Amino acid sequence: MAAAAASGTGTGTGSTGSIAAAASKNNVTSFQRRSPRASSTDSGGSRLVSIAGTRPSVRNGQLLVSTGLPALDQLLGGGLAVGTVLLIEEDKYNIYSPLLFKYFLAEGIISGHTLLVASAKDEPAEILQELPAPLLDDNCKREFDEGVYNHETSESNIKMKIAWRYQLLPKMEAGPVSSSRFGHYYDSSKKIPQELLDASKCHGFFLPEKISSTLNVESCSLTHGYIQLLQFIQKIIYEEGFDGSNPQKKQKNILRIGIQNLGSPLWGDDVCCTENCDNSYSLTKFLYILRGLLRTSLSACIITMPTHLIQNKAIIARITNLSDTVVHLESFIGSERETNPLYKDYHGLIHIRQIPRLNNLICDVSDVKDLAFKLKRKLFTIEPVVAFTRVETQTVLFVAKS
Repeated sequence: MAAAAASGTGTGTGSTGSIAAAASKNNVTSFQRRSPRASSTDSGGSRLVSIAGTRPSVRNGQLLVSTGLPALDQLLGGGLAVGTVLLIEEDKYNIYSPLLFKYFLAEGIISGHTLLVASAKDEPAEILQELPAPLLDDNCKREFDEGVYNHETSESNIKMKIAWRYQLLPKMEAGPVSSSRFGHYYDSSKKIPQELLDASKCHGFFLPEKISSTLNVESCSLTHGYIQLLQFIQKIIYEEGFDGSNPQKKQKNILRIGIQNLGSPLWGDDVCCTENCDNSYSLTKFLYILRGLLRTSLSACIITMPTHLIQNKAIIARITNLSDTVVHLESFIGSERETNPLYKDYHGLIHIRQIPRLNNLICDVSDVKDLAFKLKRKLFTIEPVVAFTRVETQTVLFVAKS
């Protein structure tokens, strides 16, 4: 597992230092904080907490990274586990799902992680230029306070109409927490500063540049685009030491992989174009091999899936089984809920389809239901849906009983 790989041992600088490190390791319990000297890479190798932008899970000790949305981290049990795949089922018009994709990449730049961006439509360099800018603590607090004030003002007139069961829902973390630096907040109206992009390490995979227009691909188990992408990911993982099998002289780091619109016809996948195609299982085989690469590496992957694949229940069921975490965005644009007064404060619903239960054969389901998202002036927030009961209906019921 990635957690086990992250805790590999290293070589000490000398016999005295190794003896002191061994004594410190034996004397310090799990309830005591280790000193910075004992937690360095020279004493006993890198541990989970030594990697920037990560933290161990309080449930199983698995190494976690932030998705770029602290509220989504909370729903997923603290963050996205290293070595797993996060599948984002795109909304109908693909308006809000790219935001989650960009938040994940922007969080990697702020945390100092290495990025690998793959796309068949947009060039990776253009995607990186569109990443949101990080919000400073003061500006983020000001934006959150304004949103809370407006929300409380609108709720004051309808407080008596809220259904009793929604008052018991757990509160979502929507504002900045000064005591924790795991996860950041971003301004969707501004672009990330160029100096941050220049200081980051990014790898780009643009499919049209990898495949020649005159290339004849014979029928095989995988399309040529998927083969090229798997080889590219494997090369970065093993050549830059993200596999965790070989001891590293430098500080360990996390590889964040972002794959945009996987399964679309631009990738050469015709799974939904013809009924009997030779590459009908190409996408599922790709995910199977990809997850095998991630399981033994210090990497985390986010994938966005087109809407036409989601509508096919047979295909999406196979894809879900090969993914660790599945999140679906349901936009209100073009639906009846867009004009429904119950959802006037939101832009769509977010469904947590699946949460990984590592080292098990089954998956968890989120305990929090009826979640909605809305894009404010700068912030993208996730909140529990507030439902209302109609006073008129209650009055009619009382009259009927009397």
